[in-house]
Amino acid sequence: MGTLLAIDGLNIVRRIFEAGDEPDLARKADTAIRHALSAFRKLRNLHQPTHVLAAFDFGGSTWRHARYPAYRANRSPMPTELRDALPGLHDELAALGLKVLAIPEVEADDVIATAVLRWLHEQRGEAIVVSTDKDLHSLIAHGALLWDHFKNEWHDRAWVEHKFGVPPELLPDLLALTGDAADNIPGVSKIGGKTAARLLHSYGNLDKIMAGAGILKDTLGERLRKERDLLYLSRELVALKTDVVLGVTWKMLAVEMNGTS
Repeated sequence: MGTLLAIDGLNIVRRIFEAGDEPDLARKADTAIRHALSAFRKLRNLHQPTHVLAAFDFGGSTWRHARYPAYRANRSPMPTELRDALPGLHDELAALGLKVLAIPEVEADDVIATAVLRWLHEQRGEAIVVSTDKDLHSLIAHGALLWDHFKNEWHDRAWVEHKFGVPPELLPDLLALTGDAADNIPGVSKIGGKTAARLLHSYGNLDKIMAGAGILKDTLGERLRKERDLLYLSRELVALKTDVVLGVTWKMLAVEMNGTS
């Protein structure tokens, strides 16, 4: 049995970049790329995978923008200096025998979700996701393991339930209710994590909440009924796409620990 290591590449790079304190952006980008490459090496050596996928956002519009033009409208663009340094990182990763995937019109999360679920469905072994992205934590419900590189800790079902108040399989419903300011996903106004978790525990899932919303006579029920369309739009936007055409075989993702593929 093998081990697939699926790394959210920009999650690594952006967090390292944002933690830097160099005033010169070009130097800050170079430092971030150097430390990111070291992180990729560390992850490969730590987890000893048989297969590695390093997923990056392709950039530009995605299917989520087509569905909701305001998606990520309030997010600052990646600094030019960092964007210009990424191709060099991709080349370095390829030299390590790590396959980089960046696919137009989808996000790295969608690439990871597709690969991980396919790997698990084919019963090829463990699937480890490296990211701090909350959306990807829903893959734990399907048997994936999630590793936080920055805290050196595993996130499992118990971690998700403690952090969000719901199990991994209900995380997309919770995020649909609360929305996500970082991605400009609307959700339902004035519903926070605790209220969303309480609703899901009471009713079971998003559809059952909405089936019962008609009998809620308070302002919460009124908002749920009024913002129903936004709620289901949000549910679409937070869902991971799992049918991305990856254009690679498992053999192409296979690695050897000496750095060759």
